[in-house]
Amino acid sequence: MLTGQLKSDIDKLWEKFWTGGVTNPLTVIEQISYLMFARMLDMQEEQAERIASRGGKSAILLFPTNEAGQLLRWKNFKNMAGKEMLKHLKNNVFPFFARLGSESGSDTHGDMGSSAHALAHIGEYMQDADIEIKNESVLVAAVDMVGDLPLTDTDVKGDIYEYLLSKLTTAGINGQFRTPRHIIDAMIAMLDPQPLDTVCDPSCGTAGFLARTMEYLQRKYTSADQVWQDEEGISHYSGDQLEPNRAHINNEMFWGFDFDTTMLRVSSMNMLLHGVTGANINYQDTLSKSIVEHYPQQQENFFDTVLANPPFKGSLDETNTNPKVLDLVKTKKTELLFIAQILRMLKLGGRSATIVPDGVLFGSSKAHQQLRKELIENNQLDGIVSLPSGVFKPYAGVSTAILFFTKGGSTEQVWFYDLEADGYSLDDKRDKIDTDDLPDALAKWKHYRSLVEANASTEEIHKFYGDKKQPAFVVDASDIASNKYDLSINRYKEVVYEEETYEAPKVILKKLKALENDIFKNLNELEKML
Repeated sequence: MLTGQLKSDIDKLWEKFWTGGVTNPLTVIEQISYLMFARMLDMQEEQAERIASRGGKSAILLFPTNEAGQLLRWKNFKNMAGKEMLKHLKNNVFPFFARLGSESGSDTHGDMGSSAHALAHIGEYMQDADIEIKNESVLVAAVDMVGDLPLTDTDVKGDIYEYLLSKLTTAGINGQFRTPRHIIDAMIAMLDPQPLDTVCDPSCGTAGFLARTMEYLQRKYTSADQVWQDEEGISHYSGDQLEPNRAHINNEMFWGFDFDTTMLRVSSMNMLLHGVTGANINYQDTLSKSIVEHYPQQQENFFDTVLANPPFKGSLDETNTNPKVLDLVKTKKTELLFIAQILRMLKLGGRSATIVPDGVLFGSSKAHQQLRKELIENNQLDGIVSLPSGVFKPYAGVSTAILFFTKGGSTEQVWFYDLEADGYSLDDKRDKIDTDDLPDALAKWKHYRSLVEANASTEEIHKFYGDKKQPAFVVDASDIASNKYDLSINRYKEVVYEEETYEAPKVILKKLKALENDIFKNLNELEKML
């Protein structure tokens, strides 16, 4: 979480942008992101240099080693005067961003293949990038503030993005609000992606799901004795169990689609700075017809894992929607179309964790029932976690759930979990609290999946998860089918009501009379005083 001081510093910078003539919130976020990227590229360069000097490995350098190339680095331009820096960023640094992966690194050493692949993606989305800060004092203040940000801390870096995005007045309408990282982490842990999977987020935004998946793999497959820290306290992985799969991880594992070029820039930067040098971050409307033309392989039977929080924008133009998606569910509602498209994108046996609005679970339209029937009858709907309605505050108060499903087969039973608290207050402040059901949900999910994978009988599973009064329970698919495939947790959860006991009416009446007598007595005493 961000400290109060850091929030205050960002607020002051935001005010400086505003008074300096940069009034579009998205432009402010974009400009700060560019400066953060410039600094983080320089940090990555310094890490590569330190690793090379310690381990004797050849350095993979991003910046040309000549004088002009070194002036592109954050540490060498951050102290320029405002007018000089503005000119330098516009004429040299931003054009360098646009050339990343092609001309950049011409003097580098080592294998640049996968790194150039990633940088080419960023360069593509940086073609239109420009410095919009015309006020020199605002630029100097922005550079000073970005220079003070704790960007070595991954969690704080994510918090900074989220806090910046909270400034968007349109958040929650145009899909720009971020999925809370602790919810992302829980979804990833429950899905447990493997190092050789292909992982996709069809509406990737800032690539939160993809970046956190990389962190999850790094934590899981790196032991403590393989981590060393430099003099600045930055952790490095000198040799881990992911190393044999590094080429796949760098170039083939991660895929993200979005049609917001600003988000694509941030996503590409984010993945590169999480150590994934060749993530496939692509400009694409996942639901449109054009995905068939641009990514014919990736749009059907391709991915092992899909993690998503698709935008709930309402309706789409049916004429521009992929007809094969409409074959699965005839609707204009994006939340239903995304589930259908995710089913198509998954390989047989591929798995997904997807956040949906509660309406998907109980909507009575033909399309809603058709999609739920498809999930139950022709696929394996593994589990549903019902989230509290305040999870996405302050952006939105919509009630949501996480669907866990596997492509192919059919569903025998569905595991439900009623998550009442996620470790944060459910108001706009979202302060940290002690009550958190996520660890229990994860533990029970792992236990339930171990029973399923061990081919435990229905009776054995019901011993643990047959009590519908508990937060975690299972419901047979036949019961769901008989309820028009209704998947809302309240349809099946049994609530225990505590009996209220009251005093006898005569006793209550006697107490009321005594109170009335006291009131009259006090009024009489007050009257005497007057």
